Amino acid sequence: MAIMPCGSTSIAQWGIRPQFMIRSYMPKRTMKARHGIDTMMSYLAAPSSSLFSRDSFPVLSYTGTSQTSNQRRGTRFVVRADSDYYSVLGVSKNASKSEIKSAYRKLARSYHPDVNKKPDAEQKFKEISNAYEVLSDDEKRSLYDRYGEAGLKGAGMDMGDFSNPFDLFEGMGGMGGMGGMGGMGGRASRNRAVDGQDEYYNLVLTFKEAVFGVEKEIEITRLESCGTCDGSGAKPGTKPSKCSTCGGQGQVVSSTRTPLGVFQQVMTCSSCVGTGETFSPCNTCSGDGRVRRTKRISLKVPAGVDSGSRLRVRSEGNAGRRGGSPGDLFVSIEVMPDRVLKRDDTNILYTCKVSYIDAILGTAIKVPTVDGMVDLKIPAGTQPNTTLVMAKKGVPVLSKSNMRGDQLVRVQVEIPKRLSSEEKKLIEELADLSKGKTATSRR
Repeated sequence: MAIMPCGSTSIAQWGIRPQFMIRSYMPKRTMKARHGIDTMMSYLAAPSSSLFSRDSFPVLSYTGTSQTSNQRRGTRFVVRADSDYYSVLGVSKNASKSEIKSAYRKLARSYHPDVNKKPDAEQKFKEISNAYEVLSDDEKRSLYDRYGEAGLKGAGMDMGDFSNPFDLFEGMGGMGGMGGMGGMGGRASRNRAVDGQDEYYNLVLTFKEAVFGVEKEIEITRLESCGTCDGSGAKPGTKPSKCSTCGGQGQVVSSTRTPLGVFQQVMTCSSCVGTGETFSPCNTCSGDGRVRRTKRISLKVPAGVDSGSRLRVRSEGNAGRRGGSPGDLFVSIEVMPDRVLKRDDTNILYTCKVSYIDAILGTAIKVPTVDGMVDLKIPAGTQPNTTLVMAKKGVPVLSKSNMRGDQLVRVQVEIPKRLSSEEKKLIEELADLSKGKTATSRR
């Protein structure tokens, strides 16, 4: 275990993915969890403790994102377990790019929401896409291998901002006894705008469409702001009232006595979903403020995409709540193979067959390319499995359409299994002539 000091925050990293943080802690104060559950404890650790191990603290809790960090007596021990992107894709940490890409394509086809109708398919598909986005990029993968998800959020170096994912004080304003911090969090924080979720779409292209790019019109189903209630979720003409369950606080508190003292959980009120207000729901959207609608979108696919490529269309995802920004639309590309031509990154591969006579004497043949049929000269004396290069007949470089790869033509020389008596006689004469030349050269 290594402990790295970062201002008033220290980070202890164990061998695998979980990351442990030791923070300043004030007894009888509230820590809010990422999923809306706050945990307050009367006593956790000795103030004078200077050596920390896995078993030093009997109670662990998750926290949200912190904006400030103030030193107080006592110590708070927080654990956060990151996702393992290699496990998500089912590959080893030493997997090559092609193995990662192959695993992603297989899983993406299995869990795409349009194909897999299980409730957790969409979330699983997002996890797969996020894992591939990181592991397919050399720089992001390097940061992830060294620092985990925190390295991606903080560029791997800005460790002073490591507390960002935890939002330590988000829920403190909703609890009593916080003095000058009463303005932080609380109902105003929980009632803030919520950005919409991203939407995903799987687009299938032909071989040539992927090579040269294409403009496609796709149809997606997404959540849009309700026109009846203007996204508020309330029935037009009605006003919200204070929630009777939480008294307008947006939170309810439950207490449990433990050997360490009283353990209190501050949870989001289920009646008002943390807003502190209840209202008569809109008949159109049933109180969600959003309705699901179908929309046609014109999508421009750039030249050079391949299976596994992902396009991002900003603000075409699901609408946000309470004025939040809409999510984005992510389009995953799947390319159908060509019957004749094969692709290797920006190069195109093709195999042609010529007779042994043409290989000896040389000839010209017509070769299929993505640009149509093109004449290719077979030089005299071409050997079997020779590769000829047709410059700039390959795939355009993504985002650099003026640059193209090559078409590589592999020449297979056909040797006849049966010869006519005339052909055999000529070949024998040629063999005798060749032997005579060999004997002369030896003298």
